[in-house]
Amino acid sequence: MRALSAATVFFSLIGCNIAMAESLSLSSNDISHGELMSKQQEFVGFGCTGGNMSPQLSWKNPPKGTKSFAITAYDPDAPTGSGWWHWQVVNIPLGTRSLASNAGSVESKILPSGSRQIENDYGVEAFGGACPPKGHGMHRYRFTLHALSVEKLDLPTRASGALAGYMINANTLESSTIEALYQRE
Repeated sequence: MRALSAATVFFSLIGCNIAMAESLSLSSNDISHGELMSKQQEFVGFGCTGGNMSPQLSWKNPPKGTKSFAITAYDPDAPTGSGWWHWQVVNIPLGTRSLASNAGSVESKILPSGSRQIENDYGVEAFGGACPPKGHGMHRYRFTLHALSVEKLDLPTRASGALAGYMINANTLESSTIEALYQRE
């Protein structure tokens, strides 16, 4: 009986490790979970003087049935009552596994073909960096990769961040998040 229990535990652990290894995962050379972002990810405007560069992002292990990806960057601590959308990219092709630093710039033109940036809360179809109010404390910036069950989200021109978020979440098979931090004194 004891041998059966040990074997059962052994194979259960192996199964858990295989399942964990196959989970969608997001990583970055520019930001880290629970760590402060650099000035490169700070907005330019509203008193902020950063580089306004979207971070490099890489991912692996999309779940079966994935047909495209979306990336969102959201600050739940913004004093708006509804948070702040910094970046939303939809219709990222299935074969894509990374975005370079500054891919979210209006000028960069390095997003994969077919990808579409949604207007952020700064009013621009691009990445808009962190710019929390001075003295407001630490803000969390959730960079989330979504593996989607559809090839393309059909969103209207000038879709709101809330509508894009709804459609992304309604079609998400699995997601992975890096929650980076930023604060202005």
